[in-house]
Amino acid sequence: MFNAQYFRTFITLVETGSFTRTARHLEMTQPGVSQHVRKLEQYLDKPLLERQGRRFTLTEAGRRAYDYGLRLFAEHEQFRHSLDDDALDTGECRIASPGSVGLMFYPYILGQQQMSPGLTVSYSFAFSHEIVSDVLAGRHDLGIVTEPIRHPELNCSLWHQEPLCLVVPADFAGTSLTELMGIGFINYSDGVNHAGALLRSNFPDEFRSMSQFRRQGFTNEVGMVLDAVARGLGFTVVSRLVLETSPWQRQVKELDLPVIEHETLHLVSRTGTKIPRRYARLLEGFREQRMRERFGHGDIASLP
Repeated sequence: MFNAQYFRTFITLVETGSFTRTARHLEMTQPGVSQHVRKLEQYLDKPLLERQGRRFTLTEAGRRAYDYGLRLFAEHEQFRHSLDDDALDTGECRIASPGSVGLMFYPYILGQQQMSPGLTVSYSFAFSHEIVSDVLAGRHDLGIVTEPIRHPELNCSLWHQEPLCLVVPADFAGTSLTELMGIGFINYSDGVNHAGALLRSNFPDEFRSMSQFRRQGFTNEVGMVLDAVARGLGFTVVSRLVLETSPWQRQVKELDLPVIEHETLHLVSRTGTKIPRRYARLLEGFREQRMRERFGHGDIASLP
């Protein structure tokens, strides 16, 4: 039968190198230490020690049992600390978001994980309707979506906003809506909604609907949409997060527009569920970083 105490006794024995010191350290008798080792050997059905009088060396099975025991107790401690909702640097974070925010938020989280080895992150890229279903099913603790969600079993709150960018091929010389119609539109999952909002605000007298534009293609991966734009196949409208993380930044350009529109991001979680503080630290830290990058300061209250 598995007994963690047998492993603890064995680990202490290996590290002290002495049955006597192990007994003293664990406040046991020396025969008790020997009994724990024998019980562990019986459980594993392998000899763990090669005894030479009062001295011993580890067998191959003994070395492996020692390594396993160290991992066992390290994982136990990590699990124990993860149960503390107030812990900032330990525990698991299960998050899902669209690619538009995940392209930058996920690398940011990985950086935080490097600084806090007790933190583990499970991050999924998905569409908003998939994220809502997964949060309801308990597969994610927290979801990030691009539209407010009204559901009796979900909490939904505004989190962050990113400017929308009208992106054209680098050699595009036009500025008018007619010239944009001439090169056509590259669509993605949120493309029509984003483009419609930005064009309607900036060309109120000319813009009617996105049906005015010839469709030049579609991809369900927002991170790839600027590849088509870079090849001169059309224009698109994406979050600034997408533009800043794109490998095609130098092959495209953003058209300056007088009116700014935003992609608004919302947080969803199950009603009645307490979200541990480690999530808040990641979310607030990312927002502060974006504020510094955009405006030179981290004042969240200044977010448009």
